[in-house]
Amino acid sequence: MNRLYDIFTFSEDFPLIFTQANFWIFFAVAYFIFALVYKKIKLRNSYLFLISLFFYYKTSGLFIGILIFSTLVDFFIGKNIYKSDKQIKRKILVTSSVIINLTVLCYFKYAYFFTDSFNMLFHTNFEVYNWLAHWGNSFNNQHYFTVDKIILPVGISFYTFQTISYSVDIYRRKLVPLKSILDFGFYVSFFPQLVAGPIVRAETFVPQISKPTVITKSDFDTGTFMILKGLIKKMIFADFIAMHFLDRVFDAPEMFSGFANVMALIGYSLQIYGDFSGYTDIAIGLALLMGFKLPINFNSPYKATSAGDFWRRWHISLSTWLRDYLYIPLGGNRKGSAASYIILAVFILGVLYAYQDLMVVSIVLILALSIYILSLYNESVKSQINTNINLMLTMLIGGLWHGASWKYVIWGGLNGVGIVVYKFWRKISPYESNNQWYARWWKIFVTFAFITFTRIYFRGESMDHISRWYKQVALHMDWHYAWDILVHYQLVFWVMLFGYITHWLPQTTKNRIEHFYAKSPGFIKIIIAACVGIICFQAFSTDFQPFIYFQF
Repeated sequence: MNRLYDIFTFSEDFPLIFTQANFWIFFAVAYFIFALVYKKIKLRNSYLFLISLFFYYKTSGLFIGILIFSTLVDFFIGKNIYKSDKQIKRKILVTSSVIINLTVLCYFKYAYFFTDSFNMLFHTNFEVYNWLAHWGNSFNNQHYFTVDKIILPVGISFYTFQTISYSVDIYRRKLVPLKSILDFGFYVSFFPQLVAGPIVRAETFVPQISKPTVITKSDFDTGTFMILKGLIKKMIFADFIAMHFLDRVFDAPEMFSGFANVMALIGYSLQIYGDFSGYTDIAIGLALLMGFKLPINFNSPYKATSAGDFWRRWHISLSTWLRDYLYIPLGGNRKGSAASYIILAVFILGVLYAYQDLMVVSIVLILALSIYILSLYNESVKSQINTNINLMLTMLIGGLWHGASWKYVIWGGLNGVGIVVYKFWRKISPYESNNQWYARWWKIFVTFAFITFTRIYFRGESMDHISRWYKQVALHMDWHYAWDILVHYQLVFWVMLFGYITHWLPQTTKNRIEHFYAKSPGFIKIIIAACVGIICFQAFSTDFQPFIYFQF
């Protein structure tokens, strides 16, 4: 009875997370009721909206009010955009939607980032004050909310992009607005993907809302297979290696050899893939069990042969969103606008201030000045800058979307540099047209090494923490301890090896495994599910490991 009480009341100790038994009890109850109402479309949509709100309340408590606010704003703005024939009014409305949504996002996610950057730049001493909490306390004459801290609502970056895409798609006349606020609320808050994606585009999901529920045997087989695969990725390939090795190294890099730090970074590439793609696999599977199709978010990203190819395979829903709603509106690869250069300059200055390393600052400034001078006298250089500036800007903003810190901007910038450099390299590379297996594997290895190197800016807690990691790797590799590390943490390294092998399996082999599962009798599926459950339970620790992308 206590467990049921915890499930149906808000408690930070019992969130509805895919790796917790609480969620599966919740889903079993929700799915049973869904089976009773799914034939009536309006009732089905209303029901799924309500249980999605309950799911978000269990995850974020009173921050559900922000989700409802965003839903109301874009529902009515979308209707008015569609009704209006005046282009100026349509532009004002869609701009209002973007500004309102981004203002809410910036307040909760970037208030400390902007304040700290301003203080660092102008040597001021401003502090963040939670005015929304102050107003909420004043309205209720109570002290429900703390005013000295702003807490980031879970999933706000994801559903903000969804509501923006809805208004923009209506403005672009790609979409007819939904008539019911309950239907729109369902689109915004559909619980499988609400807090960590994939980011659902209005033009692909909204048409599904008005269709009858059809769940084929193929949907059920694929859905359950995706759920089991996602649980293995998250609980074995991500949580197990993190708890037993990675977190220990990253928490105190100077306490481990440089070799251990490098192995931890290689392991982190597997962890973040298993964590994030595991979540989206489960989300896609749950949606299929209810008759809805979510977009594929990962396509074997570590098989990529270049940085650009990697971003066509990793977090696909974000990459395509940034392409369609940021990169192309800025001018794409045709030209850079004045806004592009101004925003890029702000990013560069911010990174330089964040790093506060004279050598790094000098190198970047000299490099930027040299490129600028060359562009004045060489039209080819000028053309290349114009065609690549929006790509760099998109990657920098993509980095900032991931976290309110300059280290994420550096991470995004490094990925942007990798994409741009490859665009030039492929023109002169002797391997670009070589289709031999060794050439392909070499490109995969180089790409994986580069992407893994950039991960330290993603995993490091601060620039000081990252510097300590670099120092340990540069000065204290301690190769003579390498074998001892491999032996002491051998189970972790065997799991890492198995994880990467399964990732690099040919797609045809993966398809055969899924086909075998789909064609197997029901009792075999039950045995497989039980085995997966037992393995995951054995790997489970009392130290709760939240999904990494919850913080974004």
